[in-house]
Amino acid sequence: MSLLTEVFDVFLSTLRDVAPIIMVIVFFQLAIIRRPFSHLKDLAVGMSYVILGITFFLVGLDKALFPLGTVMAEQLTSSAFINPSTDQSISIAWQDYIWVYIFAACIGFATTLAEPSLIAVAIKASQISAGAINAWYLRLAVSLGVSFGIALGTYRIVSGTELYLYIIAGYVVVIIQTLFAPKLIIGLAYDSGGVTTSTVTVPLVTALGIGLATSIPGRNPLLDGFGLIAFASLFPIIAVLAYAQITEWLARRANKTSPE
Repeated sequence: MSLLTEVFDVFLSTLRDVAPIIMVIVFFQLAIIRRPFSHLKDLAVGMSYVILGITFFLVGLDKALFPLGTVMAEQLTSSAFINPSTDQSISIAWQDYIWVYIFAACIGFATTLAEPSLIAVAIKASQISAGAINAWYLRLAVSLGVSFGIALGTYRIVSGTELYLYIIAGYVVVIIQTLFAPKLIIGLAYDSGGVTTSTVTVPLVTALGIGLATSIPGRNPLLDGFGLIAFASLFPIIAVLAYAQITEWLARRANKTSPE
């Protein structure tokens, strides 16, 4: 009964959050456009699916994804795992958290590759460019960028260095890349940084960051636990721009070496 009560409470909260969207659409359709809804039954059924989907997704976050990320962070940073010896006087350095970085990179890559919003953007980019942009390669580039970014973000939490240093340096790299990258890819690269922070990636990454900051001595979960999403948004831009630049360079090189 407690689970049903929780699901019902989340459903009411979701309904309240979605209500402004519905009111805006209804207002513009009836008051501004002044036309009735076509396929009203299908719209109502689809909106019901959306509300139910969000409800169960939020309950799943609370019951599974958030606890999973926290537990993995606690286990990978526990002294029993890092330093199985009985000598507790040995200090733990950032190098001892190598499995945290590997796990962060793997979970960042896997969740991004499965991100529905990224899949949608990659498919549309491939269709509009008539195949010039490969959807699968684009997804791989973005996933590798998130993978590196999340691993670097966990290193930042472990080492205790300032977040703004990484972000400033990263966007300086983005600006330099933008000056030399093909114009076709710039907008898509910037959008790729946004679509990575969506339904699949954000919950696990957020839970990992907070769990990591909670488990490591001397770290504040509020100050150090957040910021991983910024890495997940920044480094895909660098990765996609680099992918486009490398592809363009290889194409120019192939044209130069091909016999006339």
